[in-house]
Amino acid sequence: MAEENTTVSTTLNQAQLEKIDAYWRACCYLAAGMIYLRDNPLLREPLREDHLKQRLLGHWGSSPGLAFMYVHMNRLINTHQQEAIFLAGPGHGAPGVLAPVYLEGTYSEIYPNKSEDEAGMQAFFKQFSFPGGIGSHCTPETPGSIHEGGELGYSISHAFGAAFDNPDLLVTVAVGDGEAETGPLATSWHSAKFLNPIRDGAVLPILHLNGYKINNPTLLSRIPNEELASLMRGYGWTPHFVEGDDPMTMHRLMADTLDSCYAEIKALQDEARSSGKATRGHWPMIVLRTPKGWTGPEEVDGHKVEGFWRAHQVPLAGMHNNPAHLQQLEAWMRSYKPEELFDANGRLIPELKALAPSGTLRMSANPHANGGLLRRALRRPDFRDYAIPVDKPGTIRHMNTKPIGALLRDLMAKNMDNFRVFGPDENSSNKLDAIYEVSKKLWLCDYKDEDADGGELSPDGRVLEMLSEHTLEGWYEGYLLTGRHGFFATYEAFVHVIDSMYNQHAKWLAICEDIPWRARISSLNLLITSTVWRQDHNGFTHQDPGFLDVVVNKNPEVTRIYLPPDVNSLLSTVDHCLQSRDDINVIVADKQNHLQYLDMDAAIKHCTKGLGIWDWASNDQGEEPDAVLVGCGDIPTKEALAATALLREHFDDVKIRFINVVDLFRITTPNEHPHGLTDADFDSLFTKDRPVIFNFHGYPWLIHRLAYRRTNHKNLHVRGYKERGNINTPLELAIENEIDRFTLAMDVIKRVPRLQVAGAHVMERLKDMQIDCRNYAHEYGIDKPEVDDWVWPF
Repeated sequence: MAEENTTVSTTLNQAQLEKIDAYWRACCYLAAGMIYLRDNPLLREPLREDHLKQRLLGHWGSSPGLAFMYVHMNRLINTHQQEAIFLAGPGHGAPGVLAPVYLEGTYSEIYPNKSEDEAGMQAFFKQFSFPGGIGSHCTPETPGSIHEGGELGYSISHAFGAAFDNPDLLVTVAVGDGEAETGPLATSWHSAKFLNPIRDGAVLPILHLNGYKINNPTLLSRIPNEELASLMRGYGWTPHFVEGDDPMTMHRLMADTLDSCYAEIKALQDEARSSGKATRGHWPMIVLRTPKGWTGPEEVDGHKVEGFWRAHQVPLAGMHNNPAHLQQLEAWMRSYKPEELFDANGRLIPELKALAPSGTLRMSANPHANGGLLRRALRRPDFRDYAIPVDKPGTIRHMNTKPIGALLRDLMAKNMDNFRVFGPDENSSNKLDAIYEVSKKLWLCDYKDEDADGGELSPDGRVLEMLSEHTLEGWYEGYLLTGRHGFFATYEAFVHVIDSMYNQHAKWLAICEDIPWRARISSLNLLITSTVWRQDHNGFTHQDPGFLDVVVNKNPEVTRIYLPPDVNSLLSTVDHCLQSRDDINVIVADKQNHLQYLDMDAAIKHCTKGLGIWDWASNDQGEEPDAVLVGCGDIPTKEALAATALLREHFDDVKIRFINVVDLFRITTPNEHPHGLTDADFDSLFTKDRPVIFNFHGYPWLIHRLAYRRTNHKNLHVRGYKERGNINTPLELAIENEIDRFTLAMDVIKRVPRLQVAGAHVMERLKDMQIDCRNYAHEYGIDKPEVDDWVWPF
């Protein structure tokens, strides 16, 4: 098969070949120096133990291969003046990327103390995996990086996110063969089916088979090439193999293969762009097979290292008090001939320096890899135009997320080149289907006749739907990191699929907060819907509001949680989130019909404050309340309001203060989160000594975690989801988890001293009502109409 032929002729002449090899040797030398040296960076004197770092940390195994790819991409960029960025999937391969970034000058421009001379090289070496320095991944501190690789599996999806709507960009992504064993990576190969060759750039994956993980072989390295080629073709790719261990032969093969792949990419793009017809391309990819720890020690203490798992981390780890290892390290590092590569000042010699691209053509200086530089603010419709009229609070119903679909539709129409909507086959289910009026679902695979009737598919679609939350999140992150905007809606129970992806992105943003040269990017906006309290037929598996607990664990500078109770507050919240930068905004709102409480003016004020007293639902004006009832979330707010009404109906003189919380982090203190409410304001709202019954959308202990420092915490009683559920009606599920109106009303009676005895008869009636509601649901399969249709009575 032509695509598997590695015996191709080369266009590199001998001089070019030798220069490319010398540049690569310089990269390998720097990669090794980062791991081992804190002094004597150019080996201008014999290597001594005191030149070494005390702790030898880092990963050598994949670094030579990554540098090999990077150097050859530089040749391609120079030849074609091609805009490109580079993503390193192997988690700990940073030395192989940091080295060429330093050699092309970008690192020294951003970090002047890491200058291109001997002193700068020493500082560059010392900082790596060193306290106060940088980690062993391509962290946010690395110029040109948009993918850290700290957790494996997301390199390809990030690469495609970067390529969407960037027609002139080539994204080269190194995929580690260990990474290739992860579920997210395996699924992300399908991303090529979503690349529109007219309006998008290209992604060139290089699957790097160096054979081993930490101490095990990798699966794809131990199957025949024919089988691997069939796998890649089955995904829709055209594989090209480059394999060997002789550097000169490999340089020739890689140069020719890159040229062939580039020609295939340009042919696919040119055909689509000249014809105006977008079709699915079978894009090229490279399988690069090199030894693990290539060019490093072949053996250490009689054990095989190069080409084996022992090369994964530090091949010569026991350096101190081991003269033989010290001698072997010096011989290894001198084998790269640094005296031929660097001048007397420690700068790469001019003939090699000339091999790197210049200016923003350097992959480390490409503005797409610092996406905030390219970010354009969205042209936003006025969210007020989508408001639901609310003449009297708590008396009309509407689908909360339906107007968001209309808002996204018009937002898309105004931003057809830098805004996308992501979702796992759920946008219609989540009532966001108005978006399809201006942009269909992107689809480049085969069509059937029936697709014309409601399929909403188009090769020009900008709504990305795939039943892989991992891939969608990866696309979305890559899209944001390169300067664009988006919106992601998904089911609450299954947003957990991307728990760790959320974690990694939050960590990236948190580090970026302290990196002044990183320009601010658009926030990641997650709409969590199809929520726990309305799983009438899906049952227990679809009942899990615990993503909020995951969110709270991350850096407060970048985390935001909003629980708007109705349409107008949801519209206000979404508009705010679409404007924000460098945050992760988690918005929780159910898609079903819900009571509406606030007109638009009231909703804007309420969302601006983040929480507040609803005067119309309170009767404690001018005096202290007997109790404070709090709703946080749509169903919990409705049940808390209904409990308030029950109490006021049965006790003429009871004084209830009703509070609704939209911005969850207002509950905590300002030193814990920038949105935290001051103690004085918190005490004013929630009182210092009155019982507070807090009805919460999620797991109840999260509220205690946020509020444990507050004055009145001892009187804070939280109701929330307690892992009790099945095929329940909404009210029955609420009763099971004790967030229902009857339980809440009884909570107040138990905790207001003057009601504890006087309220005994009411308590009995409330228990009877609760039992009646449960029995009705089990007999008729629905909630009692007078409960389901309840409206605010006052």
